[in-house]
Amino acid sequence: MSRGLTDKVERLGNKLPDPSTLFVIGTAVVVIASAIAMATNWVVVQQIPVVDEAGTLTWKAGTSYQATSLLTRDGIYWLIRNLVPNFMDFPPLGVVLVGMLGIGVAERSGLIAAALKAFMRVVPSALLTPAMIFLGILSSLTLDAGYVVLPPLAAALYRAAGRSPLAGLAAVFAGVAAGFNANFFITGLDPLLAGLATAGAQLIAPDYVVNPACNWWFMMVSTVVMTFTGWAVSAWFVEPRLAAKSAAEGGPVAESATDADAAAIGEKERAGLRFAGIILVIAIAVTWASIQIPGGPLHTYTLTADTGQQVIAEFASAEDGSRVLAPSKEKFSRWVRAIVPLLFLLFLLPGLGYGARAGTIRNDRDVMRMLTETMAAMAPIIVLSFFAAQFIACFKYTGLGRMFALAGGNALSAAELPIPVLLVSFVLLTMLFNLFVGSMSAKYAIFAPVFIPMFMVVGISPELTQAAYRIGDSVTNIITPLNPYMVIILMYMRQLVPKAGMGTLITTMLPYTIGFSIVWLIMLLSWYAIGIPLGPDGGLTYP
Repeated sequence: MSRGLTDKVERLGNKLPDPSTLFVIGTAVVVIASAIAMATNWVVVQQIPVVDEAGTLTWKAGTSYQATSLLTRDGIYWLIRNLVPNFMDFPPLGVVLVGMLGIGVAERSGLIAAALKAFMRVVPSALLTPAMIFLGILSSLTLDAGYVVLPPLAAALYRAAGRSPLAGLAAVFAGVAAGFNANFFITGLDPLLAGLATAGAQLIAPDYVVNPACNWWFMMVSTVVMTFTGWAVSAWFVEPRLAAKSAAEGGPVAESATDADAAAIGEKERAGLRFAGIILVIAIAVTWASIQIPGGPLHTYTLTADTGQQVIAEFASAEDGSRVLAPSKEKFSRWVRAIVPLLFLLFLLPGLGYGARAGTIRNDRDVMRMLTETMAAMAPIIVLSFFAAQFIACFKYTGLGRMFALAGGNALSAAELPIPVLLVSFVLLTMLFNLFVGSMSAKYAIFAPVFIPMFMVVGISPELTQAAYRIGDSVTNIITPLNPYMVIILMYMRQLVPKAGMGTLITTMLPYTIGFSIVWLIMLLSWYAIGIPLGPDGGLTYP
């Protein structure tokens, strides 16, 4: 996108109403659309692939889906009854508020500022962007914690380096969200996806099991490739555009002599950093021990299931009253489920130690003041989250997102396309419906039973289908309003640029979506053409 066109799109987007108002309008549209869909008897029938003894693929009608209207007696009651639960159950709300309490103490005590000064002395400014994108991609190890911790830190680092803080926020958001499915390590997402893929594959081959590590090698390489892709997009498109803006519009803040003096680390700051570092090391050591030592509060027990896969287990009471390990319904390790409280403590404790040693915290009243100021700064996020929660919950309740996805899937399954075209079409379809169905697992639960069997029949392995899905599910996370954490990023952005709106956010992030999509698709098709396995048991073809 040219800079002039991008600026026009941003201005047009920012002329839209306040983001909270946009979610109110969006909710009204969903309400009306659900009533129209129900009144016109719009029905989507899931087409299930079936292979007969001769190996011929046919389709049979599966479950029928119809929209649920919100303009009925029950629908209106649901709206009223669930106004509070929708808000309280909004996924980012508790995560952000709890996480930011710890970060707030670390920030207001001076720890983060001192740590950023030390960081700037070690990492050259030229390498800030790849470092932020890389950290963002790896943050999927902690599920959604990267959305909370990394954006404000990245913005502060860029500001300290005399660069646009919006550029730092955009780079790390691209890594966290657009690169969400890539990683150097096996994360809690891999077993979740493998389970859904196995269920789809067994419609064709009842004994087929998808290895949770089947995409590991592809995703390891993707981590490196997406880091460099994001770096290129930042350097060639995003940052030059922001550099031309004033500081009030999100451009770089010119460094002054006062800034240079402020960048120096004083003796009290050095003492505070040393003490905070000691506390952090002790806290990490205790956390690691509680994760690794059997019987520790964060230790996760596992069992080998009938399929040969490792599943999470918890102690349960046997018939004789003894305690035995039994498979659990949990999909993620204990430490992953507890990551937000852990981050709260890992920021809070060093922040308290730094403040006590550097003299910025004298008593408990100072701590309570810092916590109160932090929560007050979260007020815009709380307001926006209320309206965003209603919109997303209504969209889910009506079933419109699922119906759109199935309608698109049925259309693609009816087309006879070459394998490379099928893969590209599937990625594009996933990208499109990621704008309507934000949950990765919810979309895959819809897509896996349709596309995995269909692609197996034409010779595409379930593992390759899953890799293609992970690409499409990632790259549009940074531009869809149905990503619950996008509203959080918007609030971070508005703290830097009060006039920023949805237009600013989307136009800033759109180059990353385009760049990631093109490069990742080329990588996938090249991988398929060369014939390299995607990971352990990650073949590309199905005989």
